Amino acid sequence: MLMRTDPFREIDRLAEQFFGTTARPAVMHLDAYRDGDYFYAAFDLPGVDPDSIDCTVERNVLTVRAERRRAAGDNVELVAAERPMGTFTRQLFLGDTLDTDKLEAGYENGVLTLRIPISERAKPRRIAVTGPGNGRREISA
Repeated sequence: MLMRTDPFREIDRLAEQFFGTTARPAVMHLDAYRDGDYFYAAFDLPGVDPDSIDCTVERNVLTVRAERRRAAGDNVELVAAERPMGTFTRQLFLGDTLDTDKLEAGYENGVLTLRIPISERAKPRRIAVTGPGNGRREISA
């Protein structure tokens, strides 16, 4: 049998108000970064069934929704319930420089990773400049 004493329950109660509860889970944690021609967003979703993850993009707003459920069954007796359960949602506003039509998603070891290519129009390019006497030279844009 699990025995638990918690002299700091009031601190926990205050933290739950700021960071979430089992009825209203805290926001999923995120790392976002650019590497070369790709933008990455990695969401921590430990214990989430990959089939419960839903990613949508509408008008450059990325919405990630996932659900974590408790083990259920006739013989399951809940002794402690500290892990947040329920539906987690996070929205990111993506810039016009990302090609959301080619977004890729993968889920491994409790981390959902999205890979979004940088659009061609956002990449640096060279522009030809003409001057007097029909001389041409290129400068970087």
